[in-house]
Amino acid sequence: MKTNDVFRLERLMSCDAIAFSAMLWLASTGSAAPVDQAPAVVQQGQAPASVAGEPLFADIVKRAGALKGQTEAYRQALPKDAAAAAVPLSGFTAFKAEIEALSALDMKGHVTLKERGAVDDLKCILRGISQDLPEKLSAMSAAKTVKEQDLALRDMVYLLNDNVEVITAPPQPAA
Repeated sequence: MKTNDVFRLERLMSCDAIAFSAMLWLASTGSAAPVDQAPAVVQQGQAPASVAGEPLFADIVKRAGALKGQTEAYRQALPKDAAAAAVPLSGFTAFKAEIEALSALDMKGHVTLKERGAVDDLKCILRGISQDLPEKLSAMSAAKTVKEQDLALRDMVYLLNDNVEVITAPPQPAA
């Protein structure tokens, strides 16, 4: 399982993922129905409307994409000696402020969707990302070696990428 997938799983666990995981596990261990037989349960949910074009969510996508690019640039600029001491990251104070602002926007997105009565996973994922961003930022600050710094930066890249993808992905019906 990729680290990116682990982050998504962690955020989903805060909502309905346990039930969903159990369903997937049970489905994977059972025998497949014959091709000509109708499924036992037909889900008739409609996918919620996409929020990607709304100003708040478009701003989140724009900021997360830019911060992902900056984080990737930080990784590229790291020394090649993994055992070396962690290096100061250029413009880290401004980067930190931008991550904190993005975290607040993700929480605002969560609250907005919750107030609308959204039943899909996006509201839970945005809350999870909002909570994860400061943790990943702390890991970046706490890194003592280039190896630790690279791992923290990689984790931040994955999280920022998720922040973009969960909003821009086509909405799915609630499970």
